[in-house]
Amino acid sequence: MFGPSRRGVLVGGAAVAALSALPAGPAQAVAPSYRWRNVVVGGTGFVTGVLFHPSVRGLAYARTDIGGAYRWDERQGRWSALTDFLGWDDWNLLGVESIAVDPVHPDRVYLALGTYAQDWASNGAVLRSGDRGVSWRRADLGVKLGANEDGRGTGERLLVDPRDSEVLWLGTRHDGLLKSVDRGASWEAVGQFPVAPSGSGQGVTLLVAVGRVLYAGWGESDGSAANLYRTGDGVAWEAVPGQPSGVAAKVPIRAAYDRHARQLYVTYADAPGPNGQTDGSVHRLDVGSGRWTDVTPVVPGASAGDTFGYGGVAVDARRPGTVVVSTNNRWAAVDTLYRSTDAGRRWTSLKDSAVLDVSETPYLTWGAEQAKFGWWIQALALDPFDARHLVYGTGATLFGTRDLRHWAPQIRGVEEASVVQLLSPPSGQAHLLSGSRDIGVLYHDRLGASPARGMASNPVFGSATGLALAARRPAYVVRTGWGDHGNGAYSEDGGRTWAPFATQPALAPDAPGPIAANADGSALLWSFVHWDGTKYAGYRSGDNGLTWDEVPSFPKGAVPVADPVRADVLYAYDTDAGVLYASTDSGRSFVARAGQLPSGDSQFKVVAAPGRAGDLWVSTKENGLYRSIDGGVTFAEVGSCRASYTLGFGKAAPGARYPAIYHVGTVGDVTGVYRSDDAAKSWVRINDEQHQWGWTGETVTGDPRIYGRVYLATNGRGIQYGELI
Repeated sequence: MFGPSRRGVLVGGAAVAALSALPAGPAQAVAPSYRWRNVVVGGTGFVTGVLFHPSVRGLAYARTDIGGAYRWDERQGRWSALTDFLGWDDWNLLGVESIAVDPVHPDRVYLALGTYAQDWASNGAVLRSGDRGVSWRRADLGVKLGANEDGRGTGERLLVDPRDSEVLWLGTRHDGLLKSVDRGASWEAVGQFPVAPSGSGQGVTLLVAVGRVLYAGWGESDGSAANLYRTGDGVAWEAVPGQPSGVAAKVPIRAAYDRHARQLYVTYADAPGPNGQTDGSVHRLDVGSGRWTDVTPVVPGASAGDTFGYGGVAVDARRPGTVVVSTNNRWAAVDTLYRSTDAGRRWTSLKDSAVLDVSETPYLTWGAEQAKFGWWIQALALDPFDARHLVYGTGATLFGTRDLRHWAPQIRGVEEASVVQLLSPPSGQAHLLSGSRDIGVLYHDRLGASPARGMASNPVFGSATGLALAARRPAYVVRTGWGDHGNGAYSEDGGRTWAPFATQPALAPDAPGPIAANADGSALLWSFVHWDGTKYAGYRSGDNGLTWDEVPSFPKGAVPVADPVRADVLYAYDTDAGVLYASTDSGRSFVARAGQLPSGDSQFKVVAAPGRAGDLWVSTKENGLYRSIDGGVTFAEVGSCRASYTLGFGKAAPGARYPAIYHVGTVGDVTGVYRSDDAAKSWVRINDEQHQWGWTGETVTGDPRIYGRVYLATNGRGIQYGELI
């Protein structure tokens, strides 16, 4: 993720000596008291699993693919984040592969963590808690997990043995089945497991207890070989006799056991999902007789293009024969839940009678008048104490019902957005505009409520790539992103309403990149970067997007930055060559200024200090922080920090002459969120060990109207904002 280190470089010739004399003070020993909260959007990511505790009313846990785990508080009606303490070096642990609870000891909960299984990602870990996630003990694994990879919505791969609470089982994607005999403190491979991974990255897809017998789903069969195994003694495993086969039963997705009727229900698909499924089935195993029955719902009026698999499955803990399953990857007719009260003989589609209310999270309308029932439905759970309390996860939220008809997001406290842009205007109704992956741009007029206007429309973006305002005309805002009906738009009321650019360059649909507006909004500069990393020349518009002209001298794929004072000046950092470019003709042409800056990482960032001409700061990750006060002609390294990942500005401290600087970087030996009130001569850390949120190096900004308030982008825990208390 991070580029090579080139620390210690001073550039810019004779001017370096004067600038490098800036004091290099340490972080303050005593940090101010900060209160951290989420800017509320509500969900915004894939909820991959929900687990009600079988013996405690109102206790449940949820897992997400990149945003950690949560515990449900029934009395408060909200979720509490459990893994925000995971820090910078543990960013790969924010993805939760699986959750397990102990039916006998209700305060015990376990998490299997690991987002990616590639070589560049760290190994997974198992956390164990004896106080419902208030505190944790950690066991590092020697294998990798994949909470954000294909198959992330399959069943729980982590299980407490029903015969002995000291014993835990963990199914992995690449390393077979693991076992712990000391409550997750140490783990060993199960050598007797009858199959070995072939490299598909699925391995064990689920573990479920059927009385005292354990069942394991195997996701690497070709559709004809066994994909469901069981053990009665925890030693010898066998393929379950008579199990279904064929394409529609290729991958076991999830399983649920009706203990009163002694029936095991298994959902299947032809691929692990959440994408790529075109066929699937639901089967029931009578545990006593060993007889399998195909109970796949009959879908009336299904067309040839109405393809999908099956995902979630849940049984009523008190009413034998009542079961709910979900379709998955059904785009033609939209996914649904099917409910049966006679063990799968007859099914009713709950979508057909559903009344959806998304007023608490308006973005779920996705710019349309009507919210959809959902997609990527693999997480599904029935409250064991309330048969009408049913919840299911989607790619963006968690829906719940208390009467099987009226549905609303049950998502308070869960924030999973992957945020890429933050903009705090100096005036206007909104204190914050944000751009995220998957949910485009949002206008936050209230930080404690999901934006009433939902996602910015006209056009709607799936993911945002650029967000900027004109510094001397802050009501003028522009945005870019991946959209089906245009890739760029402007606003003249601070982001409340939008209009698409009249035209856009031909590159826009395939490679929309970041955008800048010059100080008075008379010129726009749009950069283009394809999703595969290919970089292109920038384009300029001097007529609010009516026409666009290529700027050949603009460094390909660079992020354009406008000088906040001079409308004729813009900047761009060629990170491939380590050269800062500048334009003095409102973006028509660019020339090289300082060279020999750190290079090799396109995520290096340039930020212009507000209200100051030519005052530039450059964050170059482990290569350090650099500053120029002459518009990029010369730079000096700022000696008060070891590494700099992102930087932004906010209102100055009382009596201070320079804006407050907010910084994600390393000061001394500690990587964290810092503030400086003296132009980076010294820093004070403003987050703490319980508020780290993994990787936070994308973007940060202060509020220009409120001293001490800072907005921080995370990759999976939404927008965090901190305030002095």
